[in-house]
Amino acid sequence: METENKRIALVTGANQGIGYQVAKELAENGLTVLVGSRDKKRGETAAKEIGLGSIAIQLDVTDRTSIADAAESIKKQFGHLDILVNNAGISNTRMQKLGLSMYEYMASSQASIASIDEMRVVWDTNVFGVLTLYQAMLPLLRESKDARIVNVSSTLGSLTANADPNSGYSSFYNPVYAASKTALNGITLSMMLELKDTAIKVNLVSPGFTKTAMTNFEGYESLEDGAREVVRVALLGPDGPTGTFTTWDNVHVPW
Repeated sequence: METENKRIALVTGANQGIGYQVAKELAENGLTVLVGSRDKKRGETAAKEIGLGSIAIQLDVTDRTSIADAAESIKKQFGHLDILVNNAGISNTRMQKLGLSMYEYMASSQASIASIDEMRVVWDTNVFGVLTLYQAMLPLLRESKDARIVNVSSTLGSLTANADPNSGYSSFYNPVYAASKTALNGITLSMMLELKDTAIKVNLVSPGFTKTAMTNFEGYESLEDGAREVVRVALLGPDGPTGTFTTWDNVHVPW
């Protein structure tokens, strides 16, 4: 199949972790995958490893110039975008520097002592970066006959789950990472409402507690598990649902 006849997918933060696995599996499903990476060289290495026509694209979701350049590059080369996977995200800025475990870090991030500076950095990627990228890529998505946006969130962002004192998630809810995912869920809802009368589908996926750098490799699920639902939802056709929020094993998550 010629490149121009393939569906085009952009995956942010695709040079490692879940993003890399998602990009790999989408490529294996016949898509032309744009491997988004802040570091172009790392993106090129990942694209080479993935193969199957994957293309590295420099993309820092906290840099408006980088986003604008990426959008212009996609427009010139392809003229449209079929799938946008907003995967890029960070959970903290201090854990590895201080040699903290996930549990030690969580204890240091309670509302009364959370670092506001760290919160700003995390939210810049997880919240503002997603919205900025959405605004830049929407014109390209509108040029697709069957476009889909998949935002990678977390069950930790569910207000319903965390408001339940008996929930296993409530003890981990903090204003830095968890609340950033709550904000991301809200922004995703605004996208869903804006696009409800269009052919563009928008879905949320929680990849679970995976073994990645974001979790200090303390997670339980594999990269394959974490990527599974993201890929499934990204590949849903025009008759597939929009407005869903599901876990890595395709279980509904309460908002």
